[in-house]
Amino acid sequence: MDQQRPWYILPVIVLAQFAGTSLWFAGNAVILDLQEAYLLPETALGGLTSAVQLGFIIGTLMYAITLLADRFSPGLVFFLSALLGALANATIGWLATDYETILLARFLTGFFLAGIYPVGMKIASDWFEAGLGKALGYLVGALVLGTAFPHLLRFTAAEVPWQRVVQGTSAIAVLGGLTLWWLVPDGPFLRRGSQFDARAIYRMFQLPDFRSAALGYFGHMWELYAFWAFVPVALTIGMPDMSDTTLSLLSFVVIALGGLGCVLGGYASAKKGSARIAIWMLSTSGIIGLLSPGLFQANPYLFMLGMGLWGFTVVGDSPQFSTLVARNAPPEYRGSALTIVNCLGFAITIGSIQLLNYLVLVIPPVYLFLPLVIGPVLGVLATRRLLTTAA
Repeated sequence: MDQQRPWYILPVIVLAQFAGTSLWFAGNAVILDLQEAYLLPETALGGLTSAVQLGFIIGTLMYAITLLADRFSPGLVFFLSALLGALANATIGWLATDYETILLARFLTGFFLAGIYPVGMKIASDWFEAGLGKALGYLVGALVLGTAFPHLLRFTAAEVPWQRVVQGTSAIAVLGGLTLWWLVPDGPFLRRGSQFDARAIYRMFQLPDFRSAALGYFGHMWELYAFWAFVPVALTIGMPDMSDTTLSLLSFVVIALGGLGCVLGGYASAKKGSARIAIWMLSTSGIIGLLSPGLFQANPYLFMLGMGLWGFTVVGDSPQFSTLVARNAPPEYRGSALTIVNCLGFAITIGSIQLLNYLVLVIPPVYLFLPLVIGPVLGVLATRRLLTTAA
């Protein structure tokens, strides 16, 4: 079957995933412009990011409960979600011109991202049975690059109005969704997914290996999106005199390095196992977070080296935790397991984002990222038992 699969299938899925998920942080990339244009509060960064996360949580549940990607072609669901998410994003600066309506626009963008990121994973699994782990490594890497892309777009379009950045990410998302729908038909391993079963949640968490994988993922999520959202803040703490364009470029570099971490981690897991790679990545990012007060006061070269390694490891464990959760879930409840773990993980990100959103106003900035260390510590403690299992 692998020999009959067109060579371009994975590249198209990866590029479409990159294009669609560029909507995720489009608001973050122009946050300073939005604050100036619409007098948004100082805490708008955390508010807009949390709105996307909340939309994604609710969207994921709705897509799962209605079985949209099982009842209809996943490629069509991906395209329509990219189109609607792009429209919601494009309303910023057009219909959404105050804090409340911009929050609503970001919420709706997050809602339709639930038809892009998870559905893209499903499309990959419909085409790849052997080698799925490596394929997911590329797909999560594409998510990371998509997350970073608005910062790069802001850098390259520094002399044009910020509205072009928002419109550009929307256009790219639509193009990516249309390309996938056009070039990637339903895969040969397409099968009806298991229906969401809320009653199975309690039973699943009684399984020690599944519980360990899920708790490890939760620790990872506590750190990940708060770090991504506050990367520009971290860079201004360590290098306060940089220009806005340099800030956009370095924000892109730090976040985008995580895509390389996902891909290389995927290859390494084939030899070392998913649990070992996840623990290594999570431990490294946690140690950097613990040392962050000193890192923020280091010379610029050491500071950027540390930030680059942080960006590389903070998400490099993500494909491995997804693998561990799927592998240790009961087969008959795998759909419910992946849905609820995903939703709980993103709910946790709201807590860490809002915590940093509050702390940035009340504590010395060099200590801002210390609370994120809680996630890696608890995640490593939960996951280490999987080193002795087949997972």
